[in-house]
Amino acid sequence: MGWLTLLPAIAAIGIALWRKDVFLALPVAIWISETLIAGGNPAQGFLNGVERLATTLGSPGNARLILFCIIVGGLIAVMRRSGGVSALVSRLVDSGAASTPARAGFIAWILGVVLFVETNLSLLGSGVASRGLFDRFKLSRARLAYIIDSTCAPVSVILMFNAWGAFVLSLISEEESVANPMSTLVFGALLNFYAFIAVAMALFVALSGRVHFTLRSHERAVQHSGEEAAEEHDAPTRALFMVAPMAVLIAAIFGFMWWTGGGDLLSGSGSQSVLWAMSLALVVAIGLTVAFRRYSMREATKVSLDGMSELLPAVSIILMALTLSASFRDLGTGAFVASVVSDQTPAILVAPLVFLASAVIAFATGTSWGTFAIMTPIAMPLAAAFGIPPSLVLAGILGGGVFGDHCSPISDTTVIASLASGCDHVEHVRTQLPYALIAAALTTALLIGASVISGAAS
Repeated sequence: MGWLTLLPAIAAIGIALWRKDVFLALPVAIWISETLIAGGNPAQGFLNGVERLATTLGSPGNARLILFCIIVGGLIAVMRRSGGVSALVSRLVDSGAASTPARAGFIAWILGVVLFVETNLSLLGSGVASRGLFDRFKLSRARLAYIIDSTCAPVSVILMFNAWGAFVLSLISEEESVANPMSTLVFGALLNFYAFIAVAMALFVALSGRVHFTLRSHERAVQHSGEEAAEEHDAPTRALFMVAPMAVLIAAIFGFMWWTGGGDLLSGSGSQSVLWAMSLALVVAIGLTVAFRRYSMREATKVSLDGMSELLPAVSIILMALTLSASFRDLGTGAFVASVVSDQTPAILVAPLVFLASAVIAFATGTSWGTFAIMTPIAMPLAAAFGIPPSLVLAGILGGGVFGDHCSPISDTTVIASLASGCDHVEHVRTQLPYALIAAALTTALLIGASVISGAAS
């Protein structure tokens, strides 16, 4: 259908940013996409959209993600309302570890870098641990969402000692044009300019205390209104109520990934491990509050259920985003955008155009891994045909995919960043996008320069 395949994505992004209503944007985009698939029949498109929702929910991987997000709400509520979060924040401030806004921002940044093994773990760990600190220093939740989102997928795709690396390696190993898949993966990660720029920009925001563009105006409005500081923070009790569940969560994820991978951490199931670990952490959190008589079992259960119900809107967004992404696959949105890069492209522009095409696909469909799967078999043969280092083209694929995962309003990573930081989802997208676009522009220029240095211009 050519350019028509972009119509649902344009509608979703446009409505979300214009009306600031993602609950309207996503259903409309799903309906448009399914209508196009149904040959232009809007009634059939509506019915197919409902069925697509049911099919998406029936996928084990998607169901685990949705359950994970529901349980997250329960865990956050128990840790916060028990006074555990307030107690940890007080200790960090009193000890000097987070005695200034810059140190509070750095804690959020460093946690995102350290917890690179799994993106949901990175977002949740850094977001939940830093929310109280940001409130203490009157820093906006949008700033927190930007920092943790910029140290999630970008760091995961740089270090590659995780499921990301295993997945990308499996893709390029299938390409006959790639002589050495492992070295291509390593150098592709090192040349991933977008990921490095995104992480560096987040560090600058964390340490300098300066914010710009729409994030600056948003933070000023929040500071004047005091809106985000209105979240209930119970009096400090025991830091153990937060530290112990988070420690169990992190350790259990590594343990379950090792177990599900048969002794190989990289081969483990991320979705299973995160869900199991999150469930265990919630049990520990409830058990501690009951054991130390902070709550009765009935009270602790009620607090966790209330927290779960608070996240139902975010869970609905994730379900619709996953549904839209599945619809896009059948519509052929990604395949069309990928066709922009052809064998008629000047050699010096191959890597930059691969990056831009990957960025558009990922932003429109909300999936980085789907973008990798689409672009790798298209772009890697181009590298061989033009005599361009395959690692440079791979860097374009990875960078473009991470761009979409980093800032697309329909990416599950972006939604979870909003959820973990307690930030309005549309505000997170709106305030993060200028930074991401600057990083994308710099990446395009650097890829052109790298192409010249590699001899592609000749």
